[in-house]
Amino acid sequence: MAKRQSGKVLNLVVWLTGVIVSLAVGFAMVGGTLTLPWWLGGDTVSMIAGWVVVVTTLVSAVLALLNQ
Repeated sequence: MAKRQSGKVLNLVVWLTGVIVSLAVGFAMVGGTLTLPWWLGGDTVSMIAGWVVVVTTLVSAVLALLNQ
């Protein structure tokens, strides 16, 4: 029993870390801290990609919580 519970806690920690990192990267792209080189579209594509990351992360987090 203890092993199964520790596995659930570890899965939660890993999942939460992924959500936090995804949101940090997404908001950094939206804010202009992280950008793409000009040949990949530059600031505009970076901002759009940042919003895609933020929105999909939030949607997936809500769906994962509702699934539990």
